[in-house]
Amino acid sequence: MEQIRSFIAVELPGELKLELTRLQDRLRLGSQAPAKWVDANSVHLTLKFLGNIDRSMADKITVALDEAVRGIHPFRLALGGLGVFPNERRVQVVWVGLTGDVEHLSHLQQRVESSLATLGFAKETRPFTPHLTLARLRDRATPDERQRLGQLVVRTDTTTGHSLEVDSIHLMRSQLTSEGAIYSCISSIALK
Repeated sequence: MEQIRSFIAVELPGELKLELTRLQDRLRLGSQAPAKWVDANSVHLTLKFLGNIDRSMADKITVALDEAVRGIHPFRLALGGLGVFPNERRVQVVWVGLTGDVEHLSHLQQRVESSLATLGFAKETRPFTPHLTLARLRDRATPDERQRLGQLVVRTDTTTGHSLEVDSIHLMRSQLTSEGAIYSCISSIALK
């Protein structure tokens, strides 16, 4: 059986990806920390990471997702403030949060979790933190570089007029290459 690395996500519109590129550029200029910056064209809002699945499971997953979105209407999100994991002193990941109908997003994510649990996918134990990953610091980043980047993140304004309408979710494939991950859509499920 062919195995594919997959996840469930919300795709972002082009103008929002452009805004993320501008934000990344501002952070890059202000920090010398060695980081792997995510290609803004590849940024997406992950609802659930599935890992490796049998290709034959794609249809069952799509049916489960169709059930999960039943009765959920499209809603709007916007870029929120910047954040880091795990904290500002030991930055490993830089991300931008989301505002707007976040409660609808959380409800959608919980429905996705529940529907995929019926197919044997373990529910995530960590609380859902809706975010868009901008960068991951490399292992060679010093504690000073991590802390300085954390301070820069706290000071950076993310005010923008761009938003996105969440009107569908996607079962995505992630192919890992030496240049980074290549994402492709396996199926799309419209919110009704």
